[in-house]
Amino acid sequence: MKLIADVGRCVGAGQCVLTEPDVFDQSEDDGTVVVLVDEPEGDQLEHVREAVRVCPSQAISLSG
Repeated sequence: MKLIADVGRCVGAGQCVLTEPDVFDQSEDDGTVVVLVDEPEGDQLEHVREAVRVCPSQAISLSG
């Protein structure tokens, strides 16, 4: 599955980073989401699904 992040929609809440810090980071400039792994697998994928669910601005999604 492909991870998609819409930085224009991101509010910098950081819930994704708290959920899966190996996949997500935050920009030092404005706090928006930075994707470290485009195609998570295994346990990472399960954590990414949780991050998608808890994102307050719905700025991250999975495709494919």
